[in-house]
This record gives sequence, C-alpha cells and structure tokens, in this order.
Amino acid sequence: MDSAQHLLQHTFKLDTFRPGQEAVINTLLEGRSALAIFPTGGGKSLCYQLPALMLDGLTLVVSPLIALMKDQVDALNALGVPAARLDSSRTGDEVQAIYQDMAQGKLKLLYVAPERLTNERFLARLSRLNISLMAVDEAHCVSEWGHNFRPDYLKLAQLARNLNVGRVLALTATATPKVAEQICTNFEIAPQDHIQTGFYRPNLQIGVTPCTAAQRRNRLLELINQRPAEPSIIYVTLQKTALAVADFLNQHGYKARPYHAGLKDEERNAAQDAFMRGETPIVVATIAFGMGIDKSDIRAIYHYNLPKSLENYMQEIGRAGRDGGDSQCQLLACRDDLTVLENFTYGDTPDPQALAALVRWICDQPAQFDLSNYELSQQFDVRPLVLNTLLTYLELEGVLSATAPFYTEYKLAFTTPENELLARFDQDRAAFLQRLFATGKAGRSWLTLKPREAAEQLGEPQLRIIKAMNYLEQQGMVEMKVAGLRQGYRLEQVPEPLDDLIAKMAQLFRVREERDIERLDSVCDWAQGPGCLQQPLMQYFGETLEQPCGRCSGCLGEDHTLPPRRRQPVDFDIVSEMVDEQHQALSQPRQVARFLCGITSPKASRAKLSRHPRFGALAETPFTEVLEACNKLRGQ
Repeated sequence: MDSAQHLLQHTFKLDTFRPGQEAVINTLLEGRSALAIFPTGGGKSLCYQLPALMLDGLTLVVSPLIALMKDQVDALNALGVPAARLDSSRTGDEVQAIYQDMAQGKLKLLYVAPERLTNERFLARLSRLNISLMAVDEAHCVSEWGHNFRPDYLKLAQLARNLNVGRVLALTATATPKVAEQICTNFEIAPQDHIQTGFYRPNLQIGVTPCTAAQRRNRLLELINQRPAEPSIIYVTLQKTALAVADFLNQHGYKARPYHAGLKDEERNAAQDAFMRGETPIVVATIAFGMGIDKSDIRAIYHYNLPKSLENYMQEIGRAGRDGGDSQCQLLACRDDLTVLENFTYGDTPDPQALAALVRWICDQPAQFDLSNYELSQQFDVRPLVLNTLLTYLELEGVLSATAPFYTEYKLAFTTPENELLARFDQDRAAFLQRLFATGKAGRSWLTLKPREAAEQLGEPQLRIIKAMNYLEQQGMVEMKVAGLRQGYRLEQVPEPLDDLIAKMAQLFRVREERDIERLDSVCDWAQGPGCLQQPLMQYFGETLEQPCGRCSGCLGEDHTLPPRRRQPVDFDIVSEMVDEQHQALSQPRQVARFLCGITSPKASRAKLSRHPRFGALAETPFTEVLEACNKLRGQ
C-alpha cells in the first residue's frame, strides 16, 4: 500500500484513510471484487478513484445522477486526474472528444448512467477497451429487495462479464443484510470481501416532531429559527411542495431555493451551485437532491414529509455533518403523508388487464424480436419503468433473453464532401458506401438511413452497415445522430399454460407493492417508538448499538405520539362523473383511480388529461378506496 499512501497524500491531498477504505482498496488491487457499505459521506468514492490510478486500463463508474457525476468529475479534474462523464447534458463535440480520449487511453475514469449501457454503439466502444474496474454506485438498486430497484442495474453483473471487467466494486450506503447478500450473489463477491463500516453517526442528533399538516409550516419555521444561518436541506415529496415551502421561507426572511425534477436543467444547476457556494443556505428539494453533493458542512436536514423508507431516511440524513461537526436531523412526522406516498406505490402496479395483454403480446412474438419501450408503454398504458421491470422479471423467469439494443434511424451530415470521402476507400468499399448512401433520404443538411431497410435492399448484414457508419463518424468524416431506440430479445421458453405465467407476474407486482407499503408503515412505527431512535434504526440495518445514543429526541424524553391520520372520504359524485365521461384513456377502473389520485399514465398523458379539472381531485383520498369506488360504479 506504499504507492496507495503516496497517491492519497499527493494526488488526493488527504492524510489518512477513513475506516474501511484501505481494506477495500487492498481487495481490488489483489484482483478481487468487493462490496463496500459505508454511511453517506463515509468516503466510498476514494475506494475506486485511487485504485483507478494504480490499475492499467479504464475504470468505468456507473452512477445514477448527472449531479453526482458532474460534482465528482469536476473535483477529480481539479486534482489533475483524467476523468470524464457521459450524460445527456454533453454536446456532440464534447462526446466526440471523450470518445477520442477513451480510444487513445487518456482517461482513467469514465462516469456513465446505467441506461447508457444499453447503447449498442457505446458498448461496441467499451468492448475494445481494457476495463480494469467497474464501480457500481448505489448498488442496492440491483436488488429487488432494495428500496429503489432499477431494472437496468440488474443487468450490470452480466455486462461486467461480457466486457471482461477485471473486478467490480459495488457501493452503497443503505443495504439491509438481505440486500447485501443479493448484491454479493449477483457480482460473485466473496463473503470476506463484503466490507462494512458502522452506520451509526454520533454527530447526528436525530429528532422527531409529531405534527398535523396544518401545523407543519410553523413547526418548520420554529426549528429553522433556532439555527438560522446554517446550510440546510429540506426534503419534501411533491414538486409543488418544494415551490410552496421555498416561497414560505423567503417570505419569512430566509434565502431558500426549490430543487426538483420539473425544473429546467439550468435552474436545477443554478440552485445546486448557489447552495454549494453558500449563497443560498437552504434548498427545499425532492429526494434527488444531495446524491453525490460533496458539501461537508451541511448542519441540518429537515424532512418536511415522511421519507418513503428507512433506507431513504438514512441516506438523506447522511448528507449532514460530513465534516464531523454536530448536525440536526429533524423529521416533521405527519401520518397524513401516508396517503400520497401509498397512492404513488399503488399507482405503479399495472392494471391486471393491461398486464395480461402485455405478457400475451410478448409471448406471441417470433423467436427473435425487438420492441420500443415507448411504443409498448403507450399501447398498454404501462409506465416505462414498470414495463422495464416486467421485462426483467420475464428474463429472470427464463422466458426472455435480451440480445442487443439498436437504433432504427441514423442521420449523417457529411463533414468531408461525399466524393472526397468515397475516394479515401478502395473500389469495393467505396461502391458499398455509395450504394448505402443511395438507400437514404436526403434532406437539406442530413441524410437519413434506416439500417434494417438498407440491409434488405443491399443484401448485406445489418451489422456491417452499422459498423460502417460508426467508422465514418470515428474518422470525423460525418457527424451522426441516432433515433428510434429498440431493444432486441430472444424468446427462450414460453411456459404453458400462459395464465400461470400471467398470475406469477401479477403476484410479483403485488408483493412489490406490499413491500413498499410495509416500508412506509415501518417509518411511522419507528418514528413513534419509545426510547432511543438510533438503536432500532441501527437494528434495521443489521447492526447493534449497545447503549442508547443519549442525544436523540427519544433519549431526551420527548413525546413521539403521532396525531391520527386524516382521511378524506371518497367523493362518489366525482368518481361517477369521471366514469360517465368514458374517456378512452380511462377505460379501466384502475386507470380512473390513478387519474383521480393525480397519478399520470402514458395514455392519460397522451390525451392531455392532466389538464382536466378533475385530475388529482381525490389526491388526499386513499387509492384503495378510490379504486373500490371505481370498481363498484363499473360493476366489477
């Protein structure tokens, strides 16, 4: 570890390793994969950044958020480390420059979102490289038992094998014992290479403030008034709440800015940068904010709404006090929040009729087929994430195998005149390219080619056509745009009877729904439990805190009894009105219930029903009760 110590001090400007870091780095340098479970702010990033400089080849970092990638790449570049990120904010010229650096071996770290790893052109580039290490951040997303399962993550283990990755480092701050076990199984990590530091952070003073929805704003203001000048994050559930609470605080003399997915990129980036520079001390944000934000002096985390799970809560409070200084973490606990959170969970469960029709459609395809997630999502009124989850379930069941994603349309703009371009190739290749260009449709600036149609016309393999276009782009002879992403699949084995498979898929979604609802209930059970708040929180993550923390609101003797949940009864007149309107996009009871609870769906969005005056009219009524009313009025 002598050279690692040298890099730590001279490149990363740090004196010593934090707990667990040296063990993880040692494991990777010895050629083995590892799982690192460190609390938020525990120094997970260094565990792959430092060995990346000691290993031959490229370190590929799979990370879920642009904000995280931007922050880390900027910090590495400032230290002189050759790192880059590929994300949707990059211009064409920037992407080409990164590709060139990749090909020339100039990069040591490349950050990408997991979705980019379904891009056939990008995978082709990676396959030509020596990838010595793949770092998978937020690795709990690979587990269907985790609180944030993402289908694209489940494919990373096989991808690492396909790319002959030297070793894998899985990183997370929020894995329960069951989730950790599944991560290790997926990535073939030995038990001794599962390295975990304690979750307990003694500098975080946790508090629960029971309140009703009507009391919440003033309770928040009282808490902030006690610590007025400190960098703080206030977490909320809904975008409109972020805007309303930020306005409320500004009206009371505080500088606060909202942050949520509905803002334009430049607005979100401006809010983040102002917070990082200290110009805006308070950010009111939905859960995306804070992922990878390297700000060590956040002194307070306020949960204005209940978190979706204890995993989310642990991750979010972990952003406070990374400098070791005392920090407050206050939860404004209101049971009324359960309705909106439950409704989103129920809204993600597909309609039984749509699920059955979708499974039958997939199983009726030829042995080799492809699909567009967007088109299929619209056709069956199933959210894209739910559709991806179903396809993943079918892969796990052995019904499908994903082959390769591809684009149906390529647009070329000649940066080298066509005649001059053709003259650079021998006679056979030039003739092939000339015939290929002739299959396209010429516009003012772009030549549009469809590889599948071109392959049929020319009697050539589609792969040859795609490779040819990629080569022209790599040589700088053309500028290229792609569109029409489709995913290829192979139908492996369709079980009989099909009804049993449909029932199993429906059961998987029901179990997932029940698990998410249980997580919500566990937040309330924990918040109003007697005594120390830290001890049961540690127990949830498989650790034991021998003594009460002595600092939380429970240890200080405060009452955590939550006010009863306010339930808005179903307004049958509103339900009846929507059923009678007979919108094509709301033909099933679950579609009507989603609409009334303010949950969008592909068909409803396409029909612009979110502008309907009744959209979200029953958002504060439990989804199950709205659905029951819809079923009654539909006679089901």
